[in-house]
Amino acid sequence: MSKLTRYNFDEIINREKTNSVKYDLRSKLFGKADVIPMWVADMDFKTPDFIVEAIRKRTEHEIFGYTFRSEGFCNSIINWIQKRHGWTIEKEWISFSPGVVPALNILVQSLTKPGDKIIVQPPVYFPFFGAVENNGRKMVENQLKLVNGRYEIDFEHLESVIDTDVKMLLFCSPHNPCSRVWTKEELEKIGDICLKNNILIVSDEIHSDLVFKPNKHFPTASISKQISDITITCIAPSKTFNLAGLHTSAVICRNKELLKKYNKFLEDFHLSGGNIFGFEALEAAYNQGDGWLNQLLEYLQSNINFVDDYLQQNIPKIKLIKPEATFLLWLDFRELKLTNKEIKKLLIEKAGVALFDGRIFGKGGEGFQRMNIGCPKEVLEKVLINLKVEFTK
Repeated sequence: MSKLTRYNFDEIINREKTNSVKYDLRSKLFGKADVIPMWVADMDFKTPDFIVEAIRKRTEHEIFGYTFRSEGFCNSIINWIQKRHGWTIEKEWISFSPGVVPALNILVQSLTKPGDKIIVQPPVYFPFFGAVENNGRKMVENQLKLVNGRYEIDFEHLESVIDTDVKMLLFCSPHNPCSRVWTKEELEKIGDICLKNNILIVSDEIHSDLVFKPNKHFPTASISKQISDITITCIAPSKTFNLAGLHTSAVICRNKELLKKYNKFLEDFHLSGGNIFGFEALEAAYNQGDGWLNQLLEYLQSNINFVDDYLQQNIPKIKLIKPEATFLLWLDFRELKLTNKEIKKLLIEKAGVALFDGRIFGKGGEGFQRMNIGCPKEVLEKVLINLKVEFTK
């Protein structure tokens, strides 16, 4: 593919009647079908042509039987991670999952025991909570601190809540919804604390490709050999290339014993087979996706700048937590002095906009809303105008 290929992120595509969770479940989820959906982490950009072509080519065979992961599957992951993040991994470290959330649950079940304690750092991606509590483990919270408009890890509190029953940390890097890209120094400190206390790190790095300059993502396991030995990394092309419906993710772990336990659980429940089109899509994405991703990041950064400027000039009481990564903005509504019920009414019934209520992300989410800006600027502008009308009366 020519390096000069330009992609049109301004194109508005009708996604209704495609069994889209984002669009076709609006009535069920929000009580009305005409809200603009800006909640779930699903972008509205067309799937890159090289991915569509890879899937189309595979469909031409017309038999879609049991499949397995080829050398190309592993090599595409190895090369992508080396090129984008400077981390050298090996084929033997790579396993599969039908999604990062299933991987979190499998890792909790295969590497800890009922009653063990697991640390989460709210406000955080809410399936973390379910992965702990739904599997009979005890959740320990180490709430992030909002300091001068930027979230930080409360290391002093983290060490204070650790005891011998704590066996795992579910770590979000880059962070969703707070959009932090953790520095190398922060990752070293997390790793050292976990090494000292025999705590495994499960690092959800699904947003690792969506990092804005000058920030740089460091895979947690790349920090040192010692930290690598206690870390299991979860990645996927699903957020980067908008492929969530293909249910294809990768689990990476240098520690053979940990990966063996994970793989046994995966095989016992017959979850290792995978999606034949997901494998094709992952390979195409990681082998050919640089140009498209670079353009996407430019477009997303432009959208972020647009939102930031618009809020400051028109709705100054809604504050943007300046994102370092992801297409998910964390908006602070607290200065409006409205209840969550009042905010919801204004958003859904008046502005006709569906955001993600921050309370679902746990402690620290009260008074916040998460907004997906992975959409054409024209849609984003309409949303902001609607918000201005209702939140500046």
